[in-house]
Amino acid sequence: MRHHRSGLNTLGQMFVATALALPLVVHADEAELTRRVEKLSNELEAVKAELAKMKKEHEQGAVQGAPQQATKPAETPYTNTEAAPGSSDTVLTSYGEINYNRPRKATENTVADLRRAVIGLQHRFDPQTKFAFELESEHAVTSAEDPGEVEIEQAFVEHRLAPSFAVRGGLFLIPTGLLNESHEPTAYYGVERNFVETAIIPTTWREGGFQVVGELGSGLTLQGGITTGFNLNKWDATSTEGQESPLGSIHQELALASARDLSVFAAANYRGVPGLLVGSSVFTGGATHGAQGVTKSRVTLWDLHARWTPGAWDFAALYARGTISNTAAFNTTLVGNPTLVPAVFDGSYVQAAYRLRFGNYGVAPFARLEYFNTGKKYDAIGAGLTPAPLPNERVITTGLNFDINQHVVVKADMQWFRQVSANNRFNLGLGWSF
Repeated sequence: MRHHRSGLNTLGQMFVATALALPLVVHADEAELTRRVEKLSNELEAVKAELAKMKKEHEQGAVQGAPQQATKPAETPYTNTEAAPGSSDTVLTSYGEINYNRPRKATENTVADLRRAVIGLQHRFDPQTKFAFELESEHAVTSAEDPGEVEIEQAFVEHRLAPSFAVRGGLFLIPTGLLNESHEPTAYYGVERNFVETAIIPTTWREGGFQVVGELGSGLTLQGGITTGFNLNKWDATSTEGQESPLGSIHQELALASARDLSVFAAANYRGVPGLLVGSSVFTGGATHGAQGVTKSRVTLWDLHARWTPGAWDFAALYARGTISNTAAFNTTLVGNPTLVPAVFDGSYVQAAYRLRFGNYGVAPFARLEYFNTGKKYDAIGAGLTPAPLPNERVITTGLNFDINQHVVVKADMQWFRQVSANNRFNLGLGWSF
């Protein structure tokens, strides 16, 4: 009996001890759980900090590498076709420039100008379909008495049919040369766009129609389509506009564009070697649109271009050539006017720049040599009537771009003209793009 009671006492003592120890065990488990949660929280914060540091280093590396103009050619023609997680369906963009031009001799012709200000947006309807739009205002004030213009630079819908294949429809930039699709002030050297890609290639040149964009792998991108074209019936022989830019004077910009004669274009760009872009394009189409008493005429423009960015260097070269067929009959009716239609016009340039980085700032001294001729050849219309070919104009431009960051640039340069030395000038510019 005593032994039984002793067992009960022992059992009771064990029960009491267990009951007393249980809160301590539970508390210890809670403390351990709390410690582990705090440890995981600290580790998570460390991972987040490391990711933020890596992101910052990546952004700084992008800024301290090639400027925007060097990375532009490496982009596909239809970038951002899939919205980033958590991003807005509608994105606002803008670019613009304010320029100061001071002739070295005729200083009374010095001008300062809000050359252009552009507001754009992209709206994504779904991961495969987006709309792109840009509205441009030139020379600050637009009215019947002022020099400004307001125009729609782009308005197209793009639909991706496959990861490397897309179609566009609407008003879009023609993929010609190095600047026409990448023409923001942060995308090129010098205050003014080069003469070859303004006088020969009428940057920014856009047409209305449809195009196909495809990447075939190994860095090869192909573009092609059918669009509106030029209208030779717009040629104003009493003005010098056609001598400044033959195609710039007869482009239509999809403003009630004559469209009886359509045009076709194709472009190929190879980016398979890091830092290298090599490409070519061709655009051709009828330009008289069945006008009564006007001989059919065709406008053709093609170019070859290349850019190489080894390290801090940035080299570029381009050649463009345009032709207008059957101009003899057209020019016969214009005899006696100052500006007849050329049969051939062309231009080329070579350019070199060296990029230096100072933290977030960047300085890029550069030099460019270009030749262009807006009236290289005229079809014969009779002795004493056929215009003499124009001389090749040579322009040397030297200066620098100062990047405040990847979105804002200050520029300064000097330009020397061989044929018309009165055009020699000093230029300053402020540009932005986002």
